[in-house]
Amino acid sequence: MSHARRRFQNISAAVAAAAVSGPTMTMDGANAYELQLAQLNQDRLRLKQVQSEQGKAELKRSLIPAYAPYIEGVLSAGNGAQDDVLTTLMVWNIDAGDFAAALNIGRYVLEHKLKMPDRFARTTGCLLAEEVANAALKQQKAGEPFNRFVLTLAADITAEHDMPDEARAKLHLALGKAYLADLDEAAIDGEQLEQARANLARAIDLHSNCGGKKDMERVVRLQKKHAESKPAGTGTGDPTEPEHPTSDQDESQPSEEGAPSTEPGTGEPPAD
Repeated sequence: MSHARRRFQNISAAVAAAAVSGPTMTMDGANAYELQLAQLNQDRLRLKQVQSEQGKAELKRSLIPAYAPYIEGVLSAGNGAQDDVLTTLMVWNIDAGDFAAALNIGRYVLEHKLKMPDRFARTTGCLLAEEVANAALKQQKAGEPFNRFVLTLAADITAEHDMPDEARAKLHLALGKAYLADLDEAAIDGEQLEQARANLARAIDLHSNCGGKKDMERVVRLQKKHAESKPAGTGTGDPTEPEHPTSDQDESQPSEEGAPSTEPGTGEPPAD
């Protein structure tokens, strides 16, 4: 697609979206929307001819770029009209493995309370959280890393949206595993370790059989190792004796017992 054509579609979508606003309004009748909806219906017919789920994902990956100018235009207009093209492309991006793009659309869909097409049983928040979590857990099980930023974004934008506890538990489990996977055990980051602990604890609290207990045991071991590796404070902890008596204190008058020292090396642990 040429730059000029892409820009034309972007502007057309923005103009169409600007003509309507609010989730009770729809994009029906807007020329750019009707054109994209017609294209979407044609592409869905193509997808129905493919039986393989992997084959469908590959086809969606090849189809999605044609909708990018329209999506950009609608998101930039930001008026929140009901848009089945937008919600469908959000799901297609998930299926195609482009979770960052899906969550970018998903944030808009959630913010404006757009409805999912009737064929989707789950709410938008649940769909986003669970699909991202499932993909992450699958990769993690195979020993492959998953982008922690994507998981964090999914958790952030769905935090206030209702869903089954098991679905949210999956997301926190995947986040906990992601923090653990990124840890360098030779130089443990205490804050990162605490994030792993907090997310795993939340997952287990939401769903005790989520599969995070062994990871939590590892976190506890690493926290103990981290605590033991912290350097002790310098000095003996005893008050420092002056080499020479001052004018107000001679050798026969010891300093008041327990008076705090202002010198370094008090024996107190370093401030975090």
